[in-house]
Amino acid sequence: MDFITDTHCHLDFEAFDEDRDLVLARARQAGVQSILNPGIDLSSSQKAVKLAKYYPEVYAAVGVHPNSAHDCHDEVLHSIYMLVTGHSMDAHPKVKAIGEIGLDYYRDRTPREIQRRVFKDQLKLAQELNLPVVIHNRQATEIILEMLGEWHEELVARGSPLAERPGVLHSFSGDMQVVQQAIGMNFLLGISGSVTYKNATQLHKLIADLPLENVLVETDAPFLPPHPHRGQRNEPAYVRGVVDKIALIKGMSGEMVAETTTHNASRIFNW
Repeated sequence: MDFITDTHCHLDFEAFDEDRDLVLARARQAGVQSILNPGIDLSSSQKAVKLAKYYPEVYAAVGVHPNSAHDCHDEVLHSIYMLVTGHSMDAHPKVKAIGEIGLDYYRDRTPREIQRRVFKDQLKLAQELNLPVVIHNRQATEIILEMLGEWHEELVARGSPLAERPGVLHSFSGDMQVVQQAIGMNFLLGISGSVTYKNATQLHKLIADLPLENVLVETDAPFLPPHPHRGQRNEPAYVRGVVDKIALIKGMSGEMVAETTTHNASRIFNW
């Protein structure tokens, strides 16, 4: 069986509290060999690290989601830093990214100026820790690309190796112009279960033209279940449906999609 990597799954959420072991057993049976669990606030990040310690295939990203940014102050950022550096009881070498961070102008739960400040602070943190970023974007593409562009320019100017693997645009749904800007900064694009939806015609066209070397696959579980699981709780095993749909669109084998996206994940997250 070919192996797959789910690069975005919230296993720490309470939706999995009753059957987390069974969920991961089904993932293994489906060939999922690695899972990245991003945090959305300090508590969630701590839980992600604990799960990474307990389950061999689980890795953690730590960070503050824009919808939680109103509670992000210097002490929280310091605690996030400590989860990575080893100066915390919860720290662990399986922390592989800073995320889920970014901007959310759709829900707008946090004032936009605070979102931008917290996003910028965490980009600086990622640079200091030499960790890639997992980017959340809802209706804020222009400002996110501007901020990532400035950050990437600084990485290049400083000769940072992170400039070659700066991160992933999670659950990507932009157009080819955004793709070109992202690829120009060496970002990868996370493709989720929405690619399996019949009405996602723009995303289907984009996938057809997108080099596979720039793609990661993800579930965003428990959200965004792929067809035919819509209406159900999503879980990591369903990432195979994303792989199969990409393979169908691009006219290649599922094995090739799984192998290439798994290699992409290993390269960017250094596991």
